[in-house]
Amino acid sequence: MATTEAKAFAELLTELKDRSGQSYGALAAKLHVSTSTLHRYCNGDAVPAEFSAAERFGRLCGAKGEEFVELHRRWILADEARRRSRSAPPVAVPAEESVPDAPEAEPAVVAEPGPATSRRGKRLYITLAAAAVVAAVAVPALVFGPLNDSSTDRSPVASDVSDSGAPTSAPPSSSPSGSPSPDKSPSSDTSPSAKETPKDKAGGGEAGGNGKGAAGGVPVTVKTRPYAFESPCSQHYLIDRPATEIPPPPNEPDAPGWVAALGGVASGSQFIELALQGTGSETVVLNDLNVRVVGSRPPLAWNDFAMGVGCGGGVTTRAFSVDLDAGRPSVEPQGGQRDFPYKVSESDPEVFYITANASARYVSWYLELEWSSGDRDGTLRIDDQGKPFRTSGSEGRPSFDYPLGGDSKWETAAVNDPDQNP
Repeated sequence: MATTEAKAFAELLTELKDRSGQSYGALAAKLHVSTSTLHRYCNGDAVPAEFSAAERFGRLCGAKGEEFVELHRRWILADEARRRSRSAPPVAVPAEESVPDAPEAEPAVVAEPGPATSRRGKRLYITLAAAAVVAAVAVPALVFGPLNDSSTDRSPVASDVSDSGAPTSAPPSSSPSGSPSPDKSPSSDTSPSAKETPKDKAGGGEAGGNGKGAAGGVPVTVKTRPYAFESPCSQHYLIDRPATEIPPPPNEPDAPGWVAALGGVASGSQFIELALQGTGSETVVLNDLNVRVVGSRPPLAWNDFAMGVGCGGGVTTRAFSVDLDAGRPSVEPQGGQRDFPYKVSESDPEVFYITANASARYVSWYLELEWSSGDRDGTLRIDDQGKPFRTSGSEGRPSFDYPLGGDSKWETAAVNDPDQNP
C-alpha cells in the first residue's frame, strides 16, 4: 500500500508529467525504465531508489528552481517512509485464539488417544504454521530490505589526503605531462567526527554527515552526496593516470565507486548536495555552516577528465559557495539565497547545494553544522564518509573529454592554460 509520503511525491511527478504533454512511453524511453515502472512512480506504488532518477524526470518535464527543491523534499520523505516500512518488525497473528483452551492440568503421558491429545496436536500444528508464516515474512525483510535502502551510500570512498597532497590509495603511474606524483605519506587529519557542547553529551553524529542521533543525541541527520553532478557534464576529476588507463565516465549514482577506484580528486570545483532532516517532530535550528581546512597545498599535477559532453542548467535554489583559495574560506549564499539560520524537522527537511571552488590550491576540508534544539546545541561534522572532501585547482592540466558515439574513447580537449601544452 502506498504511503502518504509516496502519494505526495507521486502527485508532483504526475503534475510535471501532465504539464509536459509527454506520454508515459516517451518519458520511460528517455529515462531508460519500463513504462510500468514509471506508472508505479506516478501512482505512488513505488519510489525511485535514487533521487537522480526523479531529477532526470523533472528535467525532461521542464521543472525549474523551487520545483526541484520541492521534488527533492518529497522524495526524501517518501524514501524515509519506505525505509521505515521495510525495517518494521513483522507482526505474528495469534493462531490459538480460534482453538478451545485445553484443560489446565493434563497428564504428561496419555495412554490412549483422546480429545485432549487431538486438541494438543491441533494447537501444535497451528503454532508451527504461524511460525512458518512469520519466518516467511521476516527473512525477505532482513535479506532484501537493506538492498533497496538508498539512505546510506555503500560505495567505497577515496583514501585521505597525505601531508604532501596525494590520496594514499592512488596507484603510482606516470602522467602524460611528465610531472612527478606527490609523495604518499600518511594523513595528519585527526580531527573528531562530531563535537558537542556540555548541554548535549548523550550522543553525536557519525563521520561523513550521515550521523543519526541516538536517544538524546544529535536531533538532525545529514545525507551527503559529495559526488553529485550539477549538470550532466559539470564535474571534472583529476586522476594520476594516462587517459588510456581510464574507464568511461560514470553515471552520477556510480561516481563514488569510480572516483574511489581511480583515486580521483574533484577538479576546479566540487558540487556537494546536503539533505538535512530532523529526527523527530521538534524543530531543530541550523544556526550556521562553517568550513574547516585540514590542509592546503599547491594544485595536483594530474590529468583532468570531464564527466560528460552536452550540459544542462543546474539547480541553484538553496545554493551556497565556498572559495577554497581564500585565507579563511566560508559558506556564502548565492543567487539571492538568504543566509543561515534555517529550521528543519522530520516532516520539513531542507536541501542545500554547496559549490566549493579551487583554482590555486589543493585543499582537504570539511564542514561543521551548528545546531540547536530546545536547551541543547552542538556541532556536527559533514565530510566524505569520515574523510575530508578534496578539491584541487586544475589550471594548465591536460584535459580530456569522452564524446558519445564514434570510437567512444577519451580525447584530448583543451589545455586550461593556453601558455602550457599537454
